[in-house]
Amino acid sequence: MDTALKKNIMREIYENRMLLTASRDKAEGWTLHSGLWSPFYIQLRILSSFPETLEKVGHALGTLVKEEAPHINRLVGIAFAGIPIATAMSLSTGIPACHTRKIVGVRTEAELHEAIGKYGQHSLLEGEIKEGDAICLVDDLVTGMESKIVARGQVIAELEKRGIKNYTVDSIAVIIDRAQGASQRASDLNFNLHSLINLVDEGLPMVKDLMTNEEFTMVSKYLADPVGFKKP
Repeated sequence: MDTALKKNIMREIYENRMLLTASRDKAEGWTLHSGLWSPFYIQLRILSSFPETLEKVGHALGTLVKEEAPHINRLVGIAFAGIPIATAMSLSTGIPACHTRKIVGVRTEAELHEAIGKYGQHSLLEGEIKEGDAICLVDDLVTGMESKIVARGQVIAELEKRGIKNYTVDSIAVIIDRAQGASQRASDLNFNLHSLINLVDEGLPMVKDLMTNEEFTMVSKYLADPVGFKKP
């Protein structure tokens, strides 16, 4: 994998404020879905507003998947952030892409099964899937794995509706791994996680010179111990 390309992507993410920090962008910080306070926030949903960066992401993440999982022959972008990323990967690699439909209010497998019963005849997945396909889910980032598990369940439910029985859905590709337990969780679930940038080991060092010392130190300390981190 081209390290220089990954560095360019990470720096453009920071410079275009797709990586926000309390020091630079929002002094009060952010409260995450988990209830934890965070001194930074990653918003890659606006990636398509920066087409040059999106093109680089499509090439880099597409290359990563082809190198690490050459059997993959179908991409599924997870709504909404994963859709333009999967499209960019498809254009770069020639691997066909589909995408999930957003089901509002669903965050767990239990909620998914309840929602599917009320969803009617609407498709849970847009695009063509064939017998024998090896599918890779695509999203912007990963913290835990819950949303990816839900997305996999949604894809499987749609394939069952279509009568497709021979397939695999055991891979997920993301731009950024926040390095907060997803890798181990994926391993426990026999899920193959393909991440372009590990935020702790690669991402932060790539943008350290763009940050103030206070900014870099705060984000680094938080990532080392999110639960024990004391809000300033």
